[in-house]
Amino acid sequence: MNFVKRAGLSLWARKGRTLITLATFLVISVMVLAGVLISDATAQAEENAKRSVGAEINLTMDMNQLVGGGSMRAPRIDAATVDRLGALPQVQKYTYSMWDRVILKGKFTLVGGGPVDPMGPGGTVGTGVLDTSLLPDFRSGKFTLLTGEHLTAADKDSRQLLIEERLAEQNGLEVGDKVTLVGNDERTMADFTLAGIYRDPRPATEPDLQYGINPANMLYGAVGGLSALASDGNGGLQVGEATFLLEDAEVQGAFKDEAKRVAGSALDGFELDANDKAIQQMTGPLKSIRSTATLAMWLMGTAGAAVLALLVNLAVKQRRTEYGVLLAMGEKKSNLIAQQALEIVLVAAVAIGLSSTFAPGLTQSAAQALLGQEATAARKKLDSWQAPPPGSTGLGEGTNWDDKPVENADPIGKIAVALDPADLATVGGIGLGIGLLATAVPAGAVLRLSPRTILTKGK
Repeated sequence: MNFVKRAGLSLWARKGRTLITLATFLVISVMVLAGVLISDATAQAEENAKRSVGAEINLTMDMNQLVGGGSMRAPRIDAATVDRLGALPQVQKYTYSMWDRVILKGKFTLVGGGPVDPMGPGGTVGTGVLDTSLLPDFRSGKFTLLTGEHLTAADKDSRQLLIEERLAEQNGLEVGDKVTLVGNDERTMADFTLAGIYRDPRPATEPDLQYGINPANMLYGAVGGLSALASDGNGGLQVGEATFLLEDAEVQGAFKDEAKRVAGSALDGFELDANDKAIQQMTGPLKSIRSTATLAMWLMGTAGAAVLALLVNLAVKQRRTEYGVLLAMGEKKSNLIAQQALEIVLVAAVAIGLSSTFAPGLTQSAAQALLGQEATAARKKLDSWQAPPPGSTGLGEGTNWDDKPVENADPIGKIAVALDPADLATVGGIGLGIGLLATAVPAGAVLRLSPRTILTKGK
């Protein structure tokens, strides 16, 4: 009788041991398959998060250097330098901006309800932008352009503005109307044409975190036109931040290296943020449950291999007489080892098949519950962050600007678990490896068997 047929008969004859081995393998298969499914689902969710954030790099003020260096003056970089960075081959589109205090002149008044004259009577923030459509708040959909057109690079040196709808309604302004602005020196004056009206959903009573003004009074203008009102407007155009949209997320590292080479010391006081913070904020809960699932998978696999090795070793001791008879009849020891391995593989195949029927559903429920807890904890931590009062660096209040939450980057709280053939192949490979490992240890005992000793002395 060949060893394949003997393996089948042995499994059927020893139903109790077979069921114990099957149950052990079933637990191992479910845990390993759950680990694989969670790993795949979280990896897919991370890829989706990266795509939603986009291939973007922001040139922003480095708050750590600003606070650590004791300087209270925001750094500026020459617009021509930013233009050279925007011309790098990795860049698809880019924009930059600067800001200064401007004063609304004449019959027009600012919207009330927020801080009282944080920048003096009639004073507000005028932000000069190369391309307003590329501003993060517009791209994310937080701000909505209601009427008119966005300002683009073609409008760079024009005198055009975008204003918030509440400011427009209060002063009866429409697209095409003119508004007079006075620069921070309170002498330079110019007329600007309204190119568009946008909506900012923040209430008037909620001061802007960066500038401390009523958000309804924020003005966006062509960067060249507004810079002419600046107190240092006689010099070259200087900007405070920039956004670069890249061709592909894979070139972020190459762009940062090239940007540092091209700009050199001009980047002092700035940092190139490759959206790592937004991605980390979104995927933090995913990494937590993936690490937990991976650890549980390996622990269960190791423990399962040890249990199976013990079961097989006990089986060898219980079947010594059987093996002695077979060896005395001329059966090869290699066939006995192959029979043991085949019995384990057959049980493993059944266990993996059974696990594939209900493991995805169990994994989805368990992973979703665990991820929901992690996401809720992450959101509470983000919500607990408090910005320092307007005009403060946060140093005295113990505020770490690195912990400031990224807007429109909520921690991911849902994943979709799906079983595919590659997952079954992975679990099958791991199961086969565990089975062969469990067989390898008792195989040594089989090789040492002596049929004469077994049949004469029983050992």
